[in-house]
Amino acid sequence: MGNRPVIVAAGRTKFGEHYEKQPERLIEEAWLRASEEAGLERKDLEACYLSDYFLLLTNKLGLEEGFLSELTELHVPMDVVRSFGSAFSNACNAIQAGKYNLVLVGGIEKMADRWDKIRDDLMLLEDPWSYYAGCTPEANHELMLRAYIKRYGITSGENLEKFNIALAQIAVKNHLNALKNEYAQLQRKITVEQVLEARKAARRPLGLYDFAPISDGATAVILASEEIAKKLTDKLVYVLGSASATDYLTYPAREDLTSFLASRLAMDKALKMAGISLWDIQILELYDQSTVMEMVSLEDLGFCDRGTAWRTVFESCQEYKGYYAIGKKKLFVNMNGGLKADGNPLGATGGAQIYEIFKQLRGEAGGRQVVDDQPLKYGCALELGGFGTKAHVHIFGLGGA
Repeated sequence: MGNRPVIVAAGRTKFGEHYEKQPERLIEEAWLRASEEAGLERKDLEACYLSDYFLLLTNKLGLEEGFLSELTELHVPMDVVRSFGSAFSNACNAIQAGKYNLVLVGGIEKMADRWDKIRDDLMLLEDPWSYYAGCTPEANHELMLRAYIKRYGITSGENLEKFNIALAQIAVKNHLNALKNEYAQLQRKITVEQVLEARKAARRPLGLYDFAPISDGATAVILASEEIAKKLTDKLVYVLGSASATDYLTYPAREDLTSFLASRLAMDKALKMAGISLWDIQILELYDQSTVMEMVSLEDLGFCDRGTAWRTVFESCQEYKGYYAIGKKKLFVNMNGGLKADGNPLGATGGAQIYEIFKQLRGEAGGRQVVDDQPLKYGCALELGGFGTKAHVHIFGLGGA
C-alpha cells in the first residue's frame, strides 16, 4: 500500500446502557480522548467519516452529517456509512490518494434505550423470505452451528461434548479478558457450567451466554498521512492492508453454510496488500457476535483448518495461558473481551476492535497488554456486517513492514 495511512490516536467510551447520555455526548467523549492523545484540535481535521447503523431511526436525525457539523463546529467534508470498517476504509483510501492528511473516523450507536424501535428492524437484516418466516438474526447462528456439526460429523459422544464445551470456553475466555478492560460492558467472570445451563434453560443449542449484548457507545480513530503522523508521534501504527468482500444476503442460499466466504476473500486481499504472511499476525480481533462466529472466523481467516477450530479452542483452554496455541504458534484473540463481553454498539464496534489493536501494538493496553517472548508487531481486525454478508479486514503493523 503506497502512501500508507497511519493511526495516530484512538479513543472510545465505555460500552453499555447509557440511558442518560445523548449520542452527541458519546461521540464527543470518544473524540476528546483521541484528540488529547494526539494533541489535536477540531480545526486540524480535514474530513470526517462517521458510522452508525440505527441512529437515523433511534434518534430521528434527518442528516447525520449536519448533526456532526453542529457538534464539531466544522464544515469539512463528512460522510456517514453503516459500519466502522467501511468508514475506516474510505478514510484510508482518501489518505492513500493524497486527498487528505488528517481524518477523523467515528462510530456511534444508541440501542439499549431504543430497543422497542429497533427490535423489528434488526430482523430486516434478513432477506424478505426469512423475515416473513420469523427468522431472527440469532436463528442464523444456530443454523450455522447445526450445519457445522453435520458436515464434520460431530453428532454424538465425546467429540460432541468437547465441541459444546469449546464453544462455552470462547465465552468464558472473552469474559475473562474483559475483566481487564475498563470500557467493557460485561466485566464479570462466567463459567463453562453457566454457559451450558443457559443453553438448557433456553432449550436451544445456544443460550444467553453465547451471544453479544445490545450496547450503546462510541469510538474514534484519527488517521494521518505518514508525513503528518511523524510530526505527531513516534509510535506509528500503519494500516498495511485493508480489504472487504460481500456475500448473498440470504444465508441459506449460500454455497457453504459452515463458513463466511466474504471473510476468506477479504483476508486474502488484505494479506497480499500488507505483504506479510498469515503467521506474522500475533493479535487478532474477531467479530464474535456469537461463540459460533469466533470459532468459524478462526477457520475463515486461515488460522485453523476447516472443521478443527473447536479442537484448538478446547485444547488451548484446558490450561488457558492467554492465547490459542495452534501448532507452535500463539494467537492472542479478542483481548478486549470481544463483542461478547466488551459490547456491540453496531456502528462503533469496529472502532473498538481497531482501538484494541492500536493500544496493544503501542504497548498501551494496561492490564490486558499482551506479554510474549516476541514483541508485538502485527495485528488484524475482522468486522462483519449482517450475518457474514459483508466483511472488512484490516491489518496493522508497528513501524511499517
